[in-house]
Amino acid sequence: MTALDDKINERFPGLVVRKDLVKAVKGNAIVPSYVLEFLLGQYCATNDEASIQSGIETVKEILRKHYVHRNEAGLIRSNIREKGRWKVIDKISVDLNTDKDAYEATFANLGIKKVVIDSDTVKAHPKLLVSGVWCIADVEYERSEDKNVEPWILSSIKPIQLSKFDYDAFLSARAGFTTEEWIDLLFQTVGFEPEMFGRRSKLLQLMRLVPFVERNYNLIELGPKGTGKSHIFSEFSPHGILISGGEVTVPKLFVNNSSGKIGLVGYWDVVAFDEFAGRQKRVDKALVDIMKNYMANKSFSRGVETLGAEASMVFVGNTKHNVPYMLKHTDLFEELPEKYYDSAFIDRLHTYVPGWEIDVIRGEMFASGYGFVVDYLAEILRHMRSDDYSNRYHGLFTLSSDISTRDRDGVNKTFSGMMKLLFPADNATEAEVEEILHLAVEGRKRVKDQLLRIDSTYPETDFSFTAQDGRKVVVKSLEETEYPQYYHKRAMGHDAPMSEGASDVSSASTSNVAQRAGEAKADAVGPREGHKVFSENQKGVTFADLFWPWLKGATNIVVTDPYIRMFHQVRNLMEFIEMIAVRKAPEDEVSVRLITCPDEVYPQKQQANLMAVESASTAAGVKFSWEFDGTNTIHARHIVSDAGWKISLDRGLDIFQKFEMNDAFNLANRLQAYRQVKAFEVTYLRAKE
Repeated sequence: MTALDDKINERFPGLVVRKDLVKAVKGNAIVPSYVLEFLLGQYCATNDEASIQSGIETVKEILRKHYVHRNEAGLIRSNIREKGRWKVIDKISVDLNTDKDAYEATFANLGIKKVVIDSDTVKAHPKLLVSGVWCIADVEYERSEDKNVEPWILSSIKPIQLSKFDYDAFLSARAGFTTEEWIDLLFQTVGFEPEMFGRRSKLLQLMRLVPFVERNYNLIELGPKGTGKSHIFSEFSPHGILISGGEVTVPKLFVNNSSGKIGLVGYWDVVAFDEFAGRQKRVDKALVDIMKNYMANKSFSRGVETLGAEASMVFVGNTKHNVPYMLKHTDLFEELPEKYYDSAFIDRLHTYVPGWEIDVIRGEMFASGYGFVVDYLAEILRHMRSDDYSNRYHGLFTLSSDISTRDRDGVNKTFSGMMKLLFPADNATEAEVEEILHLAVEGRKRVKDQLLRIDSTYPETDFSFTAQDGRKVVVKSLEETEYPQYYHKRAMGHDAPMSEGASDVSSASTSNVAQRAGEAKADAVGPREGHKVFSENQKGVTFADLFWPWLKGATNIVVTDPYIRMFHQVRNLMEFIEMIAVRKAPEDEVSVRLITCPDEVYPQKQQANLMAVESASTAAGVKFSWEFDGTNTIHARHIVSDAGWKISLDRGLDIFQKFEMNDAFNLANRLQAYRQVKAFEVTYLRAKE
């Protein structure tokens, strides 16, 4: 257990569970995580290993005896008949039988229908009427002489969700965590290992929770397959529902005008559309029109009556092309179904989560530490839906007057949701408020910048905000920084998609391109003094681009980095030497000396790895040597060479995020340009004589 795990158990006793236990008990039970964690929370919400193992066996026994597998439904029905009564875990839905004027339940896995359920139970749990709810139920069997009477009787039912919680206690316990610890706790709660992700990646994934804590919030996430886009919406909360984008109809989603029955938006906090992308998907235009009205006005019509709802709308789907391809040829919404590829629909989206920044999920990315029992957090988030934190940046920052009302609404709702998640007690520092506001502005800017490519009637907007001291923060998305030559293309006509050869480039883009051209020209002339800043998750960064222009011609290079200890750090050093070996003349020899600090935990392994680097380097004409700083107090990280340059590195050579080193077929393993980097800065200075 980590120090954070200890603190989590101390501050939230009985409300947390070790996340790897879900896999341990799931087996072949096809149930959402919140169902399993409901049971684990009752029997394994502790850090005592003996109690955990005993609890696991209890939960397994409960699932073995009471969870209904479809292929064993006949056996369970027989048990109910023979014993007269049996407890089952199943997904139960209810319909009103108007002929009998009675509510009847259907058990999804057990395969029984027309089970009479009393109206008070239905009123207490109205979601039974829409798509069903996972429950623990007592079912009885009583044969009747009347063949029209079903023998199944529902004697008791308990939806699998938390019955109560103490919000004040939640806020009090939150005060005991730093911001970084709290982010990691939330991240472990949704099932991922914090150590495998950078801060920006964590925040982007936690944005998926905003629809649960913010009413009428419209979010879209498009990106490559396998990044966990739909995981939270299918597994996380009993208050959200994930449906296939191709199965949506007006009656199912909003209202059935013939029966007057309200659809999903009337019963769920979050309605998420899975596999939403697909240009050729058939979509009902009437549904799109009602959707647009609902997303803008929070209401829809039932005949002559207008109804309101609070459900947030989430759209997740896969992209077929990478980001530069989309920016060059079309736009970041290219995969939307044709009828949704509409500027009015897109403009109603509050944020666009860049799914391409989130790595494909691998086995080692799943959490093994403690997190909230997800149902507990789901209830906390639902409680906070009534709060509004959108004004928490007022007095510290002012949004640009150029930002329209709709853009401002998108920024405010994202900011409000993220503040509730991270700082429910409203205790954020000014720097933390700025970080969240920047993320909120960026998410809306990504929507608006693509609208400029789709519809020429949209004006350009200055997405910036100003601090109290007059400092202006201009917000740019990562893809704008990486691909400025493609990013700022404009639509050529009303609702006309951008053609590949379009030349209508904004003035901001023109200056940006000119600046890049100037930098390229300067680099062609030779290296120069300067400072470069790189954003977290940025790609396309290599040691060759960062260092070689300033090291070319050097015969003696000294690398000072106290953190060349762990395997991946020594590997970075080896790749630095490889870069020199490939680019220097074959007949030249270059000396590379490392000044570092000893690893206090595994010193023998560190020295063995450095000796391996020394041995390998010799064959390439690179004389590598190293020394340990005797005081063990060096902190500065820099590279100095006899070519006359000093390169100052705030992170040393450790600039890349974790990637799969053992996968020989992973491009990130073979090529640095395909890796995501951590946030870091580099300064180039003329070395003093």
